[in-house]
Amino acid sequence: MSPELSIVIPVYNEEDVLPLLAARLRPVADTLGTTYEVVTVDDGSSDGSPVVLQRMLRDWPELRIVRLRANAGHQAAISAGLATARGGYVVTLDADLQDPPEVIPEMLAQARLHGADVVYGVRSDRSTDSVFKRLSARAFYRLIRLLSGTGAQVDAGDYRLMSRATVNAINALPEHHRVLRFVVPALGFPSASVTYRRDERAAGKSKYPLAKMIRLSLDSVTGFSTAPLRAATWLGLLGGAAAFLLLAYALIAGATGHTLPGWTSTVVAVAGVGAVQLLCLGILGEYVGRMYAHLQARPTYFVAYDSLTGPVTPADEPLPAESHRA
Repeated sequence: MSPELSIVIPVYNEEDVLPLLAARLRPVADTLGTTYEVVTVDDGSSDGSPVVLQRMLRDWPELRIVRLRANAGHQAAISAGLATARGGYVVTLDADLQDPPEVIPEMLAQARLHGADVVYGVRSDRSTDSVFKRLSARAFYRLIRLLSGTGAQVDAGDYRLMSRATVNAINALPEHHRVLRFVVPALGFPSASVTYRRDERAAGKSKYPLAKMIRLSLDSVTGFSTAPLRAATWLGLLGGAAAFLLLAYALIAGATGHTLPGWTSTVVAVAGVGAVQLLCLGILGEYVGRMYAHLQARPTYFVAYDSLTGPVTPADEPLPAESHRA
């Protein structure tokens, strides 16, 4: 029989924080008064995380371990968890305890009370984050909302509760490089939210350095809006207009004998136009790259082991829904 609630937790090199996670999550889950499973997705950890998870499994029958064959990334690991979760409601939660598991009962209550398909966890206090991270995150969310027109919650990450209908809709999407914090709002399903204070990481190191944050930002922008392509078009039109005005100025100056010696203006004009062209080419390349990855139809992850069913061989493993061609 399927449990009413699944809690999906991506895990990558979290051996230090896993015992702390179990100590806080299990009492909360056990007192929910409903059946549940905790689906931990080991995203190719290279530390002792697999060993710690196996130890936890001995004493926690509701725990389930899904192990990926290689590191696929945070968003892909969550997608793998959503594809294997069986619950009528599914909560996605990071292992670092920055998002408190104690909020799950409130999320479940909000979903039942309002009939919401999605309940977002919204960070009302981010004082534990650096000033740069707070400001850049808010600017980023507002930019995505402006460009894509989606109702993405500001200060809401990947901590959310979803109904089975929402999870099924996500699993059916064919796109690669999903950024779920924007995919879910884009579905437009009825939603609610709960607020909480974001804590410091309980142990270990952050798995989202600046380079990964930039990559996530690019995936978000190119995955949910064609506004950058329109901006490139407008830049091209403006550049063409500026070039025409410069040409007219040069002809008039030459005819009246007011030309000035030197290469400064020429160099500046050429460098400026070249920079705009390279920027537009880079934007176009991001979209072409996404199209190329989609046409290749390569799965973003492969499951090696599921404690519920045992080892999974490549021949037996179904392709993830996001790898199918549209």
